Amino acid sequence: MENVLPTYKYFDIEPIDGHDWHIIDANGKEYVDFTSGIGVCNLGYSNEQVKTAVGEQLNHIWHTSNLYINSMQDQVAGKLCPEGYLAFLCNSGTEANEAAFKIARKYTHKKKVLAFNYGFHGRTYGSLSLTGYEAIQSGFTPLVPGSEFAEYNDDKALDFIDDDCAAVILEAIQGEGGVNVGNTEWLKKVEVKCHETNTLLIVDEVQAGMGRTGYKFAFEYAGLNPDIITCAKGLGNGLPVGAMLAKKGLASAFGPGTHGNTFGGNKVVMAAANAVLNQMTPEFLNEVKLKGEYLFQELNTQLLPLKNVEKVSGRGFMVGIHLANSIDVADVIKQLQEIGMLTISARANTLRLLPPLIMDKKTLEWGVQQIKNVLEKEVAAC
Repeated sequence: MENVLPTYKYFDIEPIDGHDWHIIDANGKEYVDFTSGIGVCNLGYSNEQVKTAVGEQLNHIWHTSNLYINSMQDQVAGKLCPEGYLAFLCNSGTEANEAAFKIARKYTHKKKVLAFNYGFHGRTYGSLSLTGYEAIQSGFTPLVPGSEFAEYNDDKALDFIDDDCAAVILEAIQGEGGVNVGNTEWLKKVEVKCHETNTLLIVDEVQAGMGRTGYKFAFEYAGLNPDIITCAKGLGNGLPVGAMLAKKGLASAFGPGTHGNTFGGNKVVMAAANAVLNQMTPEFLNEVKLKGEYLFQELNTQLLPLKNVEKVSGRGFMVGIHLANSIDVADVIKQLQEIGMLTISARANTLRLLPPLIMDKKTLEWGVQQIKNVLEKEVAAC
């Protein structure tokens, strides 16, 4: 990678092909992927419905200006939106969160937005201003004024939500922050306080949404009713698409000229998103939920007794294995790669698993066993 800015520290692997939940590198080595491309290829690497839909669209027009009607956008938005919402279609999660930031301020005429420590909402200036990592923000100040931060899952955060607050943005499950699951009671308290102060509730579903927890949107486990929902990643199963979903009452703040996007809702990616949404059936989501319960049963049984595992967190196919400081998560990831298993990390020495939602129980069990073997070897070496 001689001609690309070094914004990523690369693993020495070049994927060139794949099928179901496997990828194949340039040397012909095959890996079982427990990352889904960081929660993107939820339906794996050879989903026939997505391939067929994209292939058919490639035989027609690929792109049109958003100055023209695009019925494919309307079809996708209709399937994606809960009842009573409208969609703005874009290219990524960070763009979806930028749109959410803008519509919240425009609609409420207020500037303050509350976010949470170790929440991750993106790297452009608006979304970066709402991302609770000093290290990620370092070097890019001054950021957008009006952003405040509180502790996640902490009742003291409710004091920040007042009549001057335009919006609260949170993840029902913090992914990058260590796979921290929002306490249902606390999430409901946040929602109630938002209603009391005319503050909009934004739920970032970029990583946790699109079936990853066994629900279409992860906030459903807590029974939330957000004003704004953002999503991306799994929506296009690898093609770049994001969306900001806002309750219809907010539409007056996003009329012509207030926001735009050249490539958002592109016909090729809409074909992919439509095929993905067609597969998010109640039966499919219930199967993910059941497999997720099985996965956590295996994790708790096999890994929690180990001395170098502090806890297992998450929900569904979104897993954090919190390792003791005596072991480096980067070493674990490298050893798993050597035996043909791909994993990633999250904050605080956490091994993160985001398997494709189609992965079967046998492979989930195999993956847990590989992690156990590596961790046991590390214990023996100490």
